[in-house]
Amino acid sequence: MAGLDPTNHPFIRDATKQKERTSVVNAQGRFVWYELSTPDVESAKAFYTGVMGWGTWDASAPGRPYFLLTAGDRVVCGLMELADDTRRSGAGPCWIGYVGVDDVDATAGRISRLGGGVHVPPTNVADISRFSVFSDPQAARLGLFKWLQPRPNAPATPDALGSVGWHELLAADPHTAFPFYSELLGWQKAENTGDDDAPYHLFSAGDATIGAVATKLPEMSMPFWLYYFNVSDVDVAAQRVMAAGGQILGGPDEVAGGSWAVQCRDPQGAVFALEGMRKVKPVGYFERTGPRAPAGGRGRRWSW
Repeated sequence: MAGLDPTNHPFIRDATKQKERTSVVNAQGRFVWYELSTPDVESAKAFYTGVMGWGTWDASAPGRPYFLLTAGDRVVCGLMELADDTRRSGAGPCWIGYVGVDDVDATAGRISRLGGGVHVPPTNVADISRFSVFSDPQAARLGLFKWLQPRPNAPATPDALGSVGWHELLAADPHTAFPFYSELLGWQKAENTGDDDAPYHLFSAGDATIGAVATKLPEMSMPFWLYYFNVSDVDVAAQRVMAAGGQILGGPDEVAGGSWAVQCRDPQGAVFALEGMRKVKPVGYFERTGPRAPAGGRGRRWSW
């Protein structure tokens, strides 16, 4: 987000043109943006456009490459270079989600009191948006976001191809992780579709169930957020991941609605997930590890 020069691209310029036609949608507590930080922007761009079929818009600033990735006429996420200071802090390539809030400054101001830490203080991207990056008390990173101008297109529905349809917090302790987010973002905990040993607590923003909190595996170095991108055929997309040099870490696992999910790592090391239908079930290609509980239960085996 910090690398974007919003004045040089139609996606941003259109926001001003549509100001009289588009109202600012109340996005409080809902994920509104996603961004990949990676040490090799060109390689990551080739990988994700090949796997997802995304288009790209160059929104780079001098000395700081930044690309907007698109599904049809919708901008779905951003791609930027992993900053040197971020690398020195020990953070590697990763996806980060941004949650909409009514007041970035006020929300960021409560993070330390709740036990988290602010890594990027509230910052403007020109006069288009304001954002901040923070970590929760267990070190999982997330962002805050507010449009300062009306956004140039409507947010994608959770089932739109190419967009993120599900969010998972893989926490060191899911039982103690959620109260931070409930207090900070107003999320409500729903049912546990797992069990006491492997909890999978669904949560909602307003009237929409948007994700779940689960226990990270011991092999995972630290807690993190995992984002599930919608694809039309999960087997075909998984094959593209491997053909392009990525890895399949787990799945496919059956989820609610008859779709399937796989967890992946891109060639630079960022972890993400794919969810979609299985139009053809190739023999011997995947090992079934058991169904996932409704709306996102566990039932996965990761090859971490």
